[in-house]
Amino acid sequence: MSWITHYLSLILFAVLAVSLFSGYPVAFVLGGIAILFGYIGILLDVFQPIQFFNLLPRVWGTAASNPVLVAVPMFIFMGTMLERSGVANDLLHCLQVITRRVPGGLAMSVTLMGTIMAATTGIVGASVVMLTMIALPSMLERGYQKQLAVGTIASAGTLGILVPPSIMLVIMGDLLSVSVGALFAAAVFPGLVLAGLYLLYIGIASFARPERAPPLPADVGPKTQGELWALIGKSFFPPVLLIVLVLGSIFGGFATPTEAAGVGCIGALFLARVNGRLNMKTLREVIERAGLTNGMVFFIFFGAQLFSYVFRSLGGDDIIIELLDHIGINTGWEILAFMLILTFILGFFFDWIEITLIVLPVFAPILQAVDFGPHIGEGAPILFLTWFVVMLSVNLQTSFLTPPFGFTLFYMKGTVPPSINMAHIYRGIIPFVVLQLVGLILILMFPQLALWLPRVSGFLY
Repeated sequence: MSWITHYLSLILFAVLAVSLFSGYPVAFVLGGIAILFGYIGILLDVFQPIQFFNLLPRVWGTAASNPVLVAVPMFIFMGTMLERSGVANDLLHCLQVITRRVPGGLAMSVTLMGTIMAATTGIVGASVVMLTMIALPSMLERGYQKQLAVGTIASAGTLGILVPPSIMLVIMGDLLSVSVGALFAAAVFPGLVLAGLYLLYIGIASFARPERAPPLPADVGPKTQGELWALIGKSFFPPVLLIVLVLGSIFGGFATPTEAAGVGCIGALFLARVNGRLNMKTLREVIERAGLTNGMVFFIFFGAQLFSYVFRSLGGDDIIIELLDHIGINTGWEILAFMLILTFILGFFFDWIEITLIVLPVFAPILQAVDFGPHIGEGAPILFLTWFVVMLSVNLQTSFLTPPFGFTLFYMKGTVPPSINMAHIYRGIIPFVVLQLVGLILILMFPQLALWLPRVSGFLY
C-alpha cells in the first residue's frame, strides 16, 4: 500500500494513457480521472478534500478571467471567416499559377498557402480541413501520388500551431509569464525553416520521381501578363496585407496580441466583404463554428488544468525528479534532451494542450535553474524560456501528425474521399515528421534562429 501511495501520480498518468483509447472526449477523460484520483488520494491520506476548492479559482484565474487568452476566440473567428469567405481558395489558385514551372509546384503551393494561412489564423483544425477540401481534389486530379498529397496538406496545415499568431504560443506565454510578443518574434524564423524544409523535400521528391507530382498544364490559368498581375493583386496581396496588419501591429509595438486579434477579425470580415461573401448566413455559420471550436479548446484547457493540479498535488513533480536522478540524468543538457524526447513520445498519445499543461509546470522550473548562457548567449533570464518554448512548440507540432492521436490525421480522414485510407495518410506524414525533427535539431544547435529576431526587436530586454 505504501508503494501505491508513493507512486499514485504515476499510476494516474498510466490510467490516463489507457483511458484515452476509450473514445470519450479528451476534456472529460482528463477532468474525470483527475477527480477520481483526487478521491483515491483522500482515501490514502495524500490529498485533502479542501484542495478541491482550489480548482475553481485556479481555472478561473488561469483561463476564464485571463485577458491575454481573449485573443484565442478572436483568432479562431478570424481563421474560420477566412475559410468560409473563399479567400483561401483564391490564394491557392494564385500560388499554383505562380509555381507552375517548378517540380511539385502544386504541392509547393499548398505548403506556401499553409504558411500564409498559419500567419493569419493559428488554427490547425480549420487549416487542415480547408486545405484538404480545396487542394486535395486538384492534386488527385493532376495525378499526384496520394501519400505525397496528404502528407503535404497535413504538414502545411500544422504550421498554424507554430507560426504566429499561434494560439499555442499565447497559452505558453501566459503559463510561463513570458511576453507573447517575444514568443511570436522567436517563432517566425523556425516556422519559415520548417516550411523551407518541406519545400526542399517536395522539390527533391518531385524532381527524382516526376510521376509523383505532374506539372500544371500550360492552358490552365491566366493567358496574359496583365491577367496574371490582376490575379496576384486580387488573390495574393490581400492575405499578405492581413498578415502585415496582425503581426506588424504586434512587432511594431502598436498593439498587444489581444488587440491584434481584433484587428485580424476586422480584416477577415473586410476581405469577406470584398469577395462578396459576407452575409448573415455566412456570419451565423462562422460564429457557430468558431464558438464550438473555442468551447472545445477551453474545455480541454480546463480538464488539463485539473489533471495538472491533481498530478502535482499527488507528488508528481517529486517522482519525476526522483526518476531523473535514478536513471542518472542530472545535467542541464541531459534533462533538456530527456524532456524533448518525452514530449515527442507523449505526442503519440496526447494533444498539445495536455502536454503543455503537464510538461511545462514540471520541467520549466528545473531547466530555468540551469545555466545555458555559453550556448544561447548572455541576456535577460527570459532568454532561456523563449528558446525553450520555441523548441517545445516545434516538438509539439509533431503531436498533430503522429498516430494514434494525431489530430491532423483525424481532421483529414474525416474530409478525404473513400479512395484514401489511413494507411495512405500514415505513410504520407512520415517524411514530414522526420523534417520536423530535423528542424528541432537545427534550433537546438543554433539557438539564434529563435532568439535573433526577439533580441533585435527589443522584446527580450
